Amino acid sequence: MATRIPEEMVNKIRQETNITDIVSQYVQLKKKGKNFFGFCPFHDERTPSFSVTEEKQIFHCFSCGRGGNVYSFLMEVDGLSFPEAVLKTAELSQIEVDQTLFNGGQTNSQNKDSKKDFLLKIHEESLELFHHILLQTTAGEKALAYLLKRGLTQETIETFGIGFAPYERTLLQQYLVGKDYSKELLSETGLFVEKENGDLLDRFSNRIVFPIRNQQGKVVGFSGRLFEASDFETGPKYLNSPETYLFNKRNVLFNFDKARPAVRREKEVILFEGFMDVIAAWQVGIQNGVASMGTSLTNEQIHMLGRITDQVLVAYDGDDAGIEAAKRAADLLIDQTDFDLAILSFPEGMDPDDFIKEKGAPAFKELISHGRDTLFSFKMNYYRRDMNLKNESERLGYIEKILTEMLTITSAVEREMYMKQLAAEFDISIDSLNEQFQQRFYKQQKKRAKEPKRTLPIPEVRSTTFPQVHNQRGKLDSIERAEQLLLNRLFHFEEVRIQLKNLPEEFHFVHDDYQLVYLYYENFQEHAEHALSDTSIEAFIDFVKETHLKNKIVEIEFQSLGVEVVPQEIKDYIDVISRKALLESKLKQAKDEMTEAAKKGDQSQLRVLMIEIVNLSRMLKNG
Repeated sequence: MATRIPEEMVNKIRQETNITDIVSQYVQLKKKGKNFFGFCPFHDERTPSFSVTEEKQIFHCFSCGRGGNVYSFLMEVDGLSFPEAVLKTAELSQIEVDQTLFNGGQTNSQNKDSKKDFLLKIHEESLELFHHILLQTTAGEKALAYLLKRGLTQETIETFGIGFAPYERTLLQQYLVGKDYSKELLSETGLFVEKENGDLLDRFSNRIVFPIRNQQGKVVGFSGRLFEASDFETGPKYLNSPETYLFNKRNVLFNFDKARPAVRREKEVILFEGFMDVIAAWQVGIQNGVASMGTSLTNEQIHMLGRITDQVLVAYDGDDAGIEAAKRAADLLIDQTDFDLAILSFPEGMDPDDFIKEKGAPAFKELISHGRDTLFSFKMNYYRRDMNLKNESERLGYIEKILTEMLTITSAVEREMYMKQLAAEFDISIDSLNEQFQQRFYKQQKKRAKEPKRTLPIPEVRSTTFPQVHNQRGKLDSIERAEQLLLNRLFHFEEVRIQLKNLPEEFHFVHDDYQLVYLYYENFQEHAEHALSDTSIEAFIDFVKETHLKNKIVEIEFQSLGVEVVPQEIKDYIDVISRKALLESKLKQAKDEMTEAAKKGDQSQLRVLMIEIVNLSRMLKNG
């Protein structure tokens, strides 16, 4: 297979792809002005600082500084090599390519030999074995029959890669050792239980196994459901992989990788309690469902959801445990983010899987559309569950609780609707309920007024002849600002390139990174002119290999400048940069002369030179 993708194909795929379409499958983007903004997928943040520009087909985070084109984005967010990123871009954009031109993402031996790649390969090969046993062997016949009886189709089983680990507790270990994996590496996978004598036993024996995939769709662990429990088989009904180098249950949502396109399409995610609920819903066409890993929802999982949607439908089981879990999840979701939240209430203590089996797919879809409660409606039902509302004391306690909860409702219309419900149910006037509510509201306001207020530092304001440029490191000095703006003009105006080449003396940028970008750009232009290929900034980003320089290029490209350039503007930038170089040259010369004066013992000359050095250093510092 080829080790290098033809440049024409790289350019064609990039040119036929809209970066916003790709990024929006990972990040919930909202348009503001010309650009799109969202929460950065590369670090946690409370305020959206991640921007995508369709005009330039690049992204940039103003907080962490990452930036690039569509290939850079996929390489960063999915941990892909460049060939893998190109191939995935083509797949997501539905562009047909000759896959024989790709080398499967293996760009060098270092990638092949990495620990992470080995562990991912082991999990993938374990999945293949479990899946084969379930579908193709007599050892998996009963487990397959059980799954089919539960309503799963063979297509669904294949879609989710469900498998079976038989009773034999050394089968997987023997299979992987036969593929030349070391015992030391196998012990790090979480697929085995290590005995005191050092022997490795298969962790998931006698279990139906569900592969757990990360955000990139790579298998990083398994969840096994105990099958045909007996006196010889003990343990929990469901058993997950332990924490490993690959797997941290706090950072994983079941089906997140498959659900992401549907969440983007439906503009909503459905949060289920269990794997089978997600799978059952998928099978009837509801494909925007995910589930946490058998534990309470975590902040990390909430942030994952917040990057792709702002609407969540909680569809937990209808029994007491499910209702309590839904309340905990709702409180976390509201506390951490500004989700538009709804709760699906299942009748008679049913769970989603049971509901689909008993009522059918149309009834389930109808329930999702019209059987949802608002968060406040859910809380009203939640708080009355264990109360005897015929008892006057408990009735008053319930009303007090609901009025307190109303403080969280920002919509006056919604609040009035619930006031009317309370008034009608308990035969109380709306005026008295409003009076009680206002008392709580003013009490809350007084409490907030007493809390210490946070004061923010007043930013320094400096006048300058150049536009202000901000990045994750704060405001730039005048030298670096001039360098960025000069490179920005260079990228877009051939006359700037000519102007720099025609300077009487060879021009140098002060900072090494910008000098490297300048030299790379010259090489890139020469290469593009010779090959008659793409000369866009997106192509230049691919041409540069160093990640920190790609980030610099995007930072430069995101500067907002006028549509026209005049020679005087470029001369001003050059003068500022050259002045810095001149000052540095004079400073070096003064320091050399001071060394000579010290050798000669010329105190008078030393004093003169020291004053000059101080002045030059101050001028350099002030830019």
